[in-house]
Amino acid sequence: MASQNHTERLLADLVEKIDVLIRVTGIQVGADKSMTERARLLKMAGLDNQAIADVLNTTVGTVRVLTANLRGKKR
Repeated sequence: MASQNHTERLLADLVEKIDVLIRVTGIQVGADKSMTERARLLKMAGLDNQAIADVLNTTVGTVRVLTANLRGKKR
């Protein structure tokens, strides 16, 4: 049982570190771009709306609106 707890703790630590890497990379990707462009880039990179909102320090609703506007422009 102790081994399982240790494994779970290691996995939780890895997930936390990966989340930090995603945020840092997201910040670097579009540091000189608008929030709309950054949301588009992160969406293209495969991040979900919650992850994008975390990176951009905004709400999921804002990300949804930004990405919906981008989809509308393609039509």
